[in-house]
Amino acid sequence: MDLRDTPEQAAFRREVRTWLERNLPEGWREGKVREPEDAAERVAFLKRWQRKLFEGGWAGLNWPKEYGGRAIGTIEYLIWAEEYTRLEAPNMINLSVGTALVGPTVIAHGKPWQKERFLQKILTGEEIWCQGFSEPNAGSDLASLRTRGEVRGDKIVVTGQKTWTSFAHQADWCILVVRTDPTSVRHKGLSFLLVDMRSPGITIRPLVEMTGEAWFNEVFFDGCEVPLENVVGTVDRGWDIVMHTLAHERGSSAQHARLAAEVERLMEIARKTPRADGTTAAQDPLVRQKLMDFAAQNLILRMTAYRNASTIEKHGVPGPEGSTLKILWSSLDQRVKEFAVDLMGPAALVRRGDDLAIDDGYWAYEALWSRAATIYAGTSEVQRNIIATRVLGLPR
Repeated sequence: MDLRDTPEQAAFRREVRTWLERNLPEGWREGKVREPEDAAERVAFLKRWQRKLFEGGWAGLNWPKEYGGRAIGTIEYLIWAEEYTRLEAPNMINLSVGTALVGPTVIAHGKPWQKERFLQKILTGEEIWCQGFSEPNAGSDLASLRTRGEVRGDKIVVTGQKTWTSFAHQADWCILVVRTDPTSVRHKGLSFLLVDMRSPGITIRPLVEMTGEAWFNEVFFDGCEVPLENVVGTVDRGWDIVMHTLAHERGSSAQHARLAAEVERLMEIARKTPRADGTTAAQDPLVRQKLMDFAAQNLILRMTAYRNASTIEKHGVPGPEGSTLKILWSSLDQRVKEFAVDLMGPAALVRRGDDLAIDDGYWAYEALWSRAATIYAGTSEVQRNIIATRVLGLPR
């Protein structure tokens, strides 16, 4: 595989880099400005940033033009993500759910009114979305979910609980999967809903992570009424739509760009980390070997990402190859963070704001957060089962 840009791709990369360098918040690249600590201020900051991206034509790049995107190819989208990550640009407030999951799902399966009502507000950041899939006893095994959706006239009445719902406490809307046929089993009898999070009958309880953040939530539905017209697709036929959504969650990833930047960051720290014998950590052959191993593994990851992108461009939808990508980046992410702690010692776990914090506490947060990498977006065990059955053709 040739990872060098074509002339057209190189021109696009320059366009991306130039626009970002000129439009990042003033003081961002120098580290003088960062996302606010206060949750409400952070949301407002990120909404302003996403609006700027939208106005510049950089939101929903891979969406069709008629829905506000630029219809760029998957390879070009990876180039965008690489440059965005390289410059450590602010988060897009709707990227992980709204732009990456809800948008493609509504474009592919939504009713005309749903496309008109929701798509542009996802791109502008006016409305934030969350994903109501996982339950206390139905996380990786999503087909065993129990949240009920009872069809009553022109409404579906929802009763049940979802958990690990990112951004639910800030979200305006939710993509929600419920069981509308109580006699069905597994993937049958499920429906895919678009739910207004301000509806009566919804209770949200934030879950505080070991990082100190609280952007996961438990969400309880107690007789919450959802208009029947808010079903995506048809009632009881939501599993195929769920699979489409999850394929997008796992299929397009530029985690290699973030990991490459982190490995470079560790190299610089190794050059500055003194040893008792007067040398630096970077002069230790074992440290150098480990850092070069990470760099090589990340190159493999990048090649896998581009190979997966080529599959998407060929077939139009992500395939099971995305499961390989998910396993590779999540396990590498954890190994990099574990090594960072070994390299820097106890000081690596000193959090941001403390005078003893290394790299402004970056590694303290990342070491804790990385433990979730092999769980979210489908556990590594689930991904291996997908590879076994859908790639290798092994029996279930």
